[in-house]
Amino acid sequence: MFEANGAGVAINDLDNDGDLDIVLANHAGPNSILWNEGNLQFRSEVMGVGDSRAVNILDIDGDGWQDIIFSRRVSAPNYWRNMGNGSFELTTLTTISKPLYAINWADLDGDGDLDLVGATYDAGLLTEFGNDFLQSGDAGVYVYWNDAGRFVEERLSDAAQALALLITDLNGDQKPDVLVGNDFAVPDMAWLNRGGAWERTDLFENTSHSTMSFDTGDLNNDGSNELFATDMKPYSGEALEAWQPIMEAMMSDPHPEGDPQVMENVLQEWQGDRFANAAQNKGIDATGWSWSGKFADFDQDGFLDLYVVNGMMEQTTFAHLENHELVEANQAFRNDGTGSFTPAPAWNLSSLESGRGMSIADLDADGDLDIVVNNLLSPAQVFENGLCSGSSLQVDLHWKASKNARAIGASLVLHTNKRSYYRDVTAGSGYLSGNPSRVHFGFPKDEAISFLEVIWPDGERSKLYTARAQELIRLVRN
Repeated sequence: MFEANGAGVAINDLDNDGDLDIVLANHAGPNSILWNEGNLQFRSEVMGVGDSRAVNILDIDGDGWQDIIFSRRVSAPNYWRNMGNGSFELTTLTTISKPLYAINWADLDGDGDLDLVGATYDAGLLTEFGNDFLQSGDAGVYVYWNDAGRFVEERLSDAAQALALLITDLNGDQKPDVLVGNDFAVPDMAWLNRGGAWERTDLFENTSHSTMSFDTGDLNNDGSNELFATDMKPYSGEALEAWQPIMEAMMSDPHPEGDPQVMENVLQEWQGDRFANAAQNKGIDATGWSWSGKFADFDQDGFLDLYVVNGMMEQTTFAHLENHELVEANQAFRNDGTGSFTPAPAWNLSSLESGRGMSIADLDADGDLDIVVNNLLSPAQVFENGLCSGSSLQVDLHWKASKNARAIGASLVLHTNKRSYYRDVTAGSGYLSGNPSRVHFGFPKDEAISFLEVIWPDGERSKLYTARAQELIRLVRN
């Protein structure tokens, strides 16, 4: 069953040539780098090692070159150090030995370097190792504090079924918190960052039942992020007979009284002192057997849209289907300008391949956002954006004096003559996938840029008044 979980994808500039490169994780074969040679032409390099799940691209050692980190199916993460000459050296992340599944990165303690958060997928490890895993003491959620390149382990939980892991500010105190999304009806877990100490918290009236990915974004440009989690629920018009066995299994396993979990996507909106679920009201509660779901302004109207990839294969559950595969169309939604969504089939994103990991970036340097999906049992796909609307501004942050060289955790605000737009620099989101450190703003063509504001991870603020539409800005802080 767990072979069907597939793997992630990450995008970032590996050779500092300005073009964004792609890294595909592969759980059944070697991982690959797709070097961007311009005009959506890529040169493939097989890395020689695979057996991987999640992938992030970030500058771990602060030397100005983006490194690659994979979580692996049954062993500790692989760290491929970028040597700056087009080659990578496979090394270890000192003291990290757990077989992590979901991983993510941020400067959690404000000391200027990047810390790792990782969590195990216990069901998969039990299948691989049996009782040896139960006795190993390796399961759970871990923080690895970066101490001058040596990682110091702190255990937050002694069990997890983690498919998703997000680092984001949950309570508005400007500190990065930890959110773990669990499979198999295991409740999601959240910890607030109390200046280096962790406080387990419950900020959600509802959570998804089998959480498969997380993303955040400011959907109505009010300065406050919403949080989206994917789950399993047939979308409108889908043939329900294909879902019949899994629906019957869900019905035969009723939720205990007071269980906050719901078997559908969840969109968390902050309501004063906790989050409330608005997914049904916003039109995005049902997107199929969903894996990665991510926000991005695809049509550059100033509002974040949503793309979700889906599908499932499993020999027993879907024995009644051809090739035991639940074939579903990926789901694209356009933000109507209020934070609600309408289906966007005209965008031609309704692929029937079985998508897993997904990352979004401007791959052809034309200013708008393209999509890469890592599929199961079929080639990865690149979707070139041809919507041809709106304007954009893209920003690369460089923090020379910091080990957090690309300013992961920074917040950016683009002010125009009509409104303000909010973005964050994050290492990863969705399902097992990495995000580019390059930030994209879309906005209507009739809006003029007033200035760009950057809130760096240490709280320092920068303002730039010379930004122009369709520009890529390299903003350097010494």
